[in-house]
Amino acid sequence: MKRILTCAVTGASPSTGKHPAIPITPQQIADAAIGAARAGAAVAHIHVRDPKTGAPSMELELYREVVSRIRDSGVDILINLTTGPGGRFVPGEDDPNVPGPGSNLCTPMVRVRHVLELEPDICSLDFATMWFGDSAFVNAPPILAEMASLIGRAGVLPELEVFDTGDIHLARHFLDTGVLASPGFFQIVLGVRYGASAIPESMLYMRNLLPPGSRWSAFGTSSQQFPMLAQSLLLGGNLRVGLEDTLYLEKGVLAPDNAALVEKGVTIMRSLGFEPATPSEARAMLGIGGAPAAAGAVTAA
Repeated sequence: MKRILTCAVTGASPSTGKHPAIPITPQQIADAAIGAARAGAAVAHIHVRDPKTGAPSMELELYREVVSRIRDSGVDILINLTTGPGGRFVPGEDDPNVPGPGSNLCTPMVRVRHVLELEPDICSLDFATMWFGDSAFVNAPPILAEMASLIGRAGVLPELEVFDTGDIHLARHFLDTGVLASPGFFQIVLGVRYGASAIPESMLYMRNLLPPGSRWSAFGTSSQQFPMLAQSLLLGGNLRVGLEDTLYLEKGVLAPDNAALVEKGVTIMRSLGFEPATPSEARAMLGIGGAPAAAGAVTAA
């Protein structure tokens, strides 16, 4: 049985000081995606960072360089660009109505311009409004609806990232009303503080809330990366690993790179009787370039 393995090679969290192998420059990020592909990943989920500071960035030219390097490498992997940046709000100390340092709320067009320009296979679309530490991650329905429309017109598959049950209800409303095309492709995110816990009960419940026919994947953060990987496989889903979600290969052992996390994920897959889908198989399973195949879909109860 084939399942899609995504590698999230670098995220937006301030993890660069915690691990020397976090990809920062466009070349490092592209090389990490290429290495993940060679290790068995079918999809690379990509953020970009300021090459000088390592801080998260929304700079179009950084995305352009990463995508060009991957495409020019000749290595086949589906490119999945984030649209999460641009949704942070930090209440000001003197006036909570005024954005404080760290806020980056911006228009839907700014949040998806790199997607429209670079035309990846997939891009994330976050349905969560929640707290990440001291900042709020704000994804108001009207903003999401406009982002969904722009992404759809670009012919890019949105990956619907859901951090708790209410996010699924909102995504289902978008699917039911035609704001998003069915079937949806969901990414269940578990273990983020103030979101759904990384436990089997959470994953099972959230999977059961998905519309029949949905494609879905799931992952757990930090120490729950690999337990939740196995759980997703057993429940019929696809999976995700990567340095965005965990820095460790096992307790107390830093992962040397993203490829090592992919390799461990593939080992677990095979021990449970699964095989990683190739990029071409992943395109067929997700309906990129045609109708989706059946693998990794939610069936009606």
